[in-house]
Amino acid sequence: MAKEEFQNPIDPDKITENPHSLEYPHHAGSALVKPEDQGKVKGRALSAMEHQTDLQLNQIYEQMQLLAEQAKKLNDRKSISEFIYQAEMRFEPLINHTYHLYQKEDSSYLLSLIAPDQWGRSKKSFDWVATVRLLADHTWDILEKSENHNT
Repeated sequence: MAKEEFQNPIDPDKITENPHSLEYPHHAGSALVKPEDQGKVKGRALSAMEHQTDLQLNQIYEQMQLLAEQAKKLNDRKSISEFIYQAEMRFEPLINHTYHLYQKEDSSYLLSLIAPDQWGRSKKSFDWVATVRLLADHTWDILEKSENHNT
């Protein structure tokens, strides 16, 4: 009896010698292969990119605000220092000591050791401008400032 030749019932165009190279699962136990929705992938990527760039832009904005505040404080120190060095001083100011700047009736300035609440009965007709402290670089740190004066 002659052995019959095996005939595969599956169409030869539907089989392969290398099933691992197929784009689709080739048997019931294969891993699920699902085509990705490109719109969803791009949408998620775009959302993540926008979130990250917004975070970084906010950080840069906060840093810019901090630098602007520091620049304003430095400019205020420079401005008050110019007023003080043009003011009348009857003593030599010492570094890290607190002083008080007043404006006299004739619009000139006076630097004093006496605080606004220490004048007592002999209070002169000076307008308090600011309480300051001399820094090591010979600029003046503004500790307190009058809202009535624009220095």
